[in-house]
Amino acid sequence: MKKLQNKVAVITGGNSGIGLAAAKLFAQNGAKVAITGRNKTTLDTAITIIGHDAIGLAGDVADISKLDGQYKEITGKLGKIDVLVVNAGVFVAAPLADFTEEMFDTTSDINFKGAFFSVQRALPYLNDGASIVITSSGVSNKGLATASAYAATKAAVTSLARGFSAELLDRGIRVNVLSPGPIETPIFGRNGATPEQIDGMKEYMASITPVKRLGNVEEIAEGFLYLASDDSKYMVGGDLVLDGGFSRF
Repeated sequence: MKKLQNKVAVITGGNSGIGLAAAKLFAQNGAKVAITGRNKTTLDTAITIIGHDAIGLAGDVADISKLDGQYKEITGKLGKIDVLVVNAGVFVAAPLADFTEEMFDTTSDINFKGAFFSVQRALPYLNDGASIVITSSGVSNKGLATASAYAATKAAVTSLARGFSAELLDRGIRVNVLSPGPIETPIFGRNGATPEQIDGMKEYMASITPVKRLGNVEEIAEGFLYLASDDSKYMVGGDLVLDGGFSRF
């Protein structure tokens, strides 16, 4: 039995990493999948990987004015939305003394403001009983040098899930978050780091994770499938932590 048979699933930031893995798994479980992302090239590649007639739309969740048009186009092609995964995000790290206003605004506009309005603007296009999943992070519960702004935005979306759930109960819409730990994804290479720096960061993150390894995107995708499907129908405003103990020990 496919867990998302004939469900319409939208994944922001679905063109790489855990978003792409979730989109692929959703499609394998019968969903009609739409993904969004800022990079048209990676979107086209992702659509090929996902298969199952998935569609992709280029867009930036920080550009709030474009969200209505995206949802309208998606629902016009696939139908009203049953699953919304708010996954688009950026990781910007720098020492506190060097962190610029531009870095702060980029982090906040995409990770926090973008998440808020991705949900708000989707409301007219969601079916009653839909499942919304917002990607948080294990760092929201842990002090990590150079990542305080990022961690704060992830703590913020965990709070949003609780507030949104309370407000959407009358429509039967559940809002939960998934909090991954350090995962093997392209995010490590997006700040202009050298291959040596990237390897060093991965080794460091694995060393401070109790299971002594990075997670993989397939493991996290299974968590998204759980939250998207009726398997988690009694979970409302919750936080599914899949971080190898990173935030717990």
